[in-house]
Amino acid sequence: MITVKDIRKRYGSFDAVNGVSIQVPSGEIHGFLGPNGAGKTTTIRMIAGLLKPTSGSINIDGADLALEPEKAKAALGFVPDRPFIYEKLTAFEFLKFCGGLYGMEGPALDARALELLDLFELTRWKDELIEAFSHGMKQRVVMCSAFLHHPKAVLVDEPMVGLDPRGARLIKDIFRVMAKKGVSILMSTHTLEVAQEMCDYVRIILGGKIIAEGTVSEVLSMAGEGHEALTPVFLKLTGGSGFQEIPDAI
Repeated sequence: MITVKDIRKRYGSFDAVNGVSIQVPSGEIHGFLGPNGAGKTTTIRMIAGLLKPTSGSINIDGADLALEPEKAKAALGFVPDRPFIYEKLTAFEFLKFCGGLYGMEGPALDARALELLDLFELTRWKDELIEAFSHGMKQRVVMCSAFLHHPKAVLVDEPMVGLDPRGARLIKDIFRVMAKKGVSILMSTHTLEVAQEMCDYVRIILGGKIIAEGTVSEVLSMAGEGHEALTPVFLKLTGGSGFQEIPDAI
């Protein structure tokens, strides 16, 4: 599971993240929502070990990220919002490289890489250079690498960016199967419909602080107006429900 207690990230006098606590039990998908600049990606990067918190603690599958970073990261898969990949490698070569970072090798690694390429519908392109892939295909390769080592927890930052409807449906189905197998998934997304459809629990962050959390139905009830969709509730809670006048010149 993922357990985050009162983490903060300060830059000078500015608190990008201010006292965020998150717990994602095994087998659940949690959504992490917020407008641009609210602190979502900073929080995700701290949990992934890419940024050091100013204070607070992060625990992945029983391992404290500050005290046992290798053990914590070995239990974690991370899918960033943009697919940074060595594009002069083929998809299969890239997965073998990633597997080596986790101490995987030999026939077991090859079999696991081929299994994931097949799962993400990339088998026919396994020997093609990644530089020729579309954004959506690159995103699927990154997801293959994140799931390669059988992680106990997965962080996903904007999972549906660049995916066509078929690819998005595939990812949703894979996430559900992983959750049923006991994997904890924390998913940051701007796509509120995806959060409403997939998540067991959601949190909304604004100004570096969690301003609302609960099941989807609990968060919907916070607006107090009988809403059935997250979008109007999100806009109301984050102060984005007003409309600006469009100038005549436009």
